[in-house]
Amino acid sequence: MAILARPSKTITAGPQRLPLPAAAGPGRISWRYAGTLLVCHLIALLAFLPWFFSWTGVILAVGGIYFFGFGMTIGYHRLLAHRGFACPKWVEHGLALVGACCLQDAPARWVATHRRHHHHADEPDDPHSPLVSFFWGHVGWLLVANPDLDRINAYGSYAKDIVRDPFYKAVERGYFAIVLASWAIYFAAGYAGALIAGGSPMAAVQVGASILVWGVFVRTVAVWHITWSVNSLAHLWGYRTYATDEASRNNWFVSLITSGEGWHNNHHADPRSARHGHAWWEIDLSYLIIRFLGLLGLARQIAMPRPPLAARKGPIITRERTDHGDD
Repeated sequence: MAILARPSKTITAGPQRLPLPAAAGPGRISWRYAGTLLVCHLIALLAFLPWFFSWTGVILAVGGIYFFGFGMTIGYHRLLAHRGFACPKWVEHGLALVGACCLQDAPARWVATHRRHHHHADEPDDPHSPLVSFFWGHVGWLLVANPDLDRINAYGSYAKDIVRDPFYKAVERGYFAIVLASWAIYFAAGYAGALIAGGSPMAAVQVGASILVWGVFVRTVAVWHITWSVNSLAHLWGYRTYATDEASRNNWFVSLITSGEGWHNNHHADPRSARHGHAWWEIDLSYLIIRFLGLLGLARQIAMPRPPLAARKGPIITRERTDHGDD
């Protein structure tokens, strides 16, 4: 495992405007992502039609925002991207599958993109800095093809540890099949449950459809925007505990909706730490879940904020990235 350090740079007063990443030229629409985002948003809007409403669907949507959201915050982010704790492989792979169902890409690509973000945070090579524009940092970066994030370039530099695992290779190949299977389970469960309860086939279709719209598409779109808010809001608004060499902020609203991911300045100051809320009042639900897993014997080697870092509020002017690509 190699540690690549970024050179120190002067911290200027206030964030500076950035151009688009050089490889992401205007007009290069990524139809794969743009089409998926458009279709899912349109289907989610069906929730406004009474025929698709059910309280079961609403409950599944709200519960799913947290359950599947932990697949992103704990699984994809703190475990796979930063190795903030260790766990049995079956737990790791289970968390990764939950994250995969959020339709935010297969684990290897997500991890590679995120590690690249930390390596070039709020610099021209950052995949999604909101210093280009708020829209770009939130979702625009997904709509434009960026060859620097393709499998060969990104995976080779930033996610070798992920693609070496045969499980993640299989997930990469069958990613959309996994997502579609999870959607089918929602509809089938609603349909079968309605029939068992004595409903007609048509009523069963309505229940299955409502659960699919709310439990899958409303939940997926909500988790998308919740996740993207870390890239956009938490690099523009909030307070800075540490003088890191990018524009990260601690944002209480983002922390609330992301179960602790919004303590983003803390995270950039110490990326490997599984605990993002450094102050006692910075509530970090994802970290509390990790500690609970530890009590159950399902998480170990939980990385905490480095004592010198946690003890002082002084400047940190260098950037480090843990590159898991090399042994």
